Amino acid sequence: MADVAQAISLSQGISVPYWKRPVIWRAALLAVLIGWLYFPVLVSLSQQWWSDSNFSHGFLVPFFSFFVVWQHRSALALVPREPSVWGLPVVVLALCTLLLGTLGAEVFLARTSLLLLIAGIVLFFLGWKMLKAVAFPLAFLLLMVPIPAIIFNQITFPLQIFASKLAAWALPLFGVPVLREGNVINLPAMPLEVAEACSGIRSLLSLATLTIIYGYLMESRMLIRVLLALASIPIAVAANGFRIIGTGLLVQYWDPEKAEGFFHAFSGWLIFVSSLFMLFLVHKLLKLVFRTSGAAA
Repeated sequence: MADVAQAISLSQGISVPYWKRPVIWRAALLAVLIGWLYFPVLVSLSQQWWSDSNFSHGFLVPFFSFFVVWQHRSALALVPREPSVWGLPVVVLALCTLLLGTLGAEVFLARTSLLLLIAGIVLFFLGWKMLKAVAFPLAFLLLMVPIPAIIFNQITFPLQIFASKLAAWALPLFGVPVLREGNVINLPAMPLEVAEACSGIRSLLSLATLTIIYGYLMESRMLIRVLLALASIPIAVAANGFRIIGTGLLVQYWDPEKAEGFFHAFSGWLIFVSSLFMLFLVHKLLKLVFRTSGAAA
């Protein structure tokens, strides 16, 4: 009996390598099946990230979501596994959405169905508590999916008009006469068109994504994280307006040709870095305000 008890205790003390655990192989097989099913969707998505600079931030999104899950792997291991049959309808809905998006050539539906499928699988195999635990990294993956063109156009055009109005208001303060016609700013040197690429949508999407990452890494209070994410919108819009104003001054007082090419691209990077700096200042201000209010209470 003593030998048997000793053998049992030794077998319990031996840890099985993770690559030999059945759950790892099941997860790997499931990942392979999902990859095979969504291979065309993922290829087209990565191609759009590469070719469309408005959504180039998509490359960063899945890596950050994986980082969040990996960072909390110890806490996630302690979450009770309570598989739920409600995950099965979610999986079926995701596959139907994929089919509808593929047959209807609606790439947004096909791409978002992947996130719905992941949520359904987590719910079916691990339960509601685990789905709640991974809700943030799963929801963050939505930022990697380019928004539909019809919504994209509804956002970019008002941004173009706003940037044009801001420049038409500010440039006369610097002695530049302006006549605005829609999104075209007529200067004495040359007309300046605020095109879709200059609407600020690119910096808005990228800055919002980086703001959420920054808030997660640098701030523990949820309210400040939300306020930072909201602050990224006016910061990006205002920064793009300043870029248009700077371009108008460059055209009028230096050389119209300098408004294109290298200086145009460089001004975009400069304004984006300035937006990040303004975001940092807003964070410092919010921390000061909340610290002061907490001390007063």
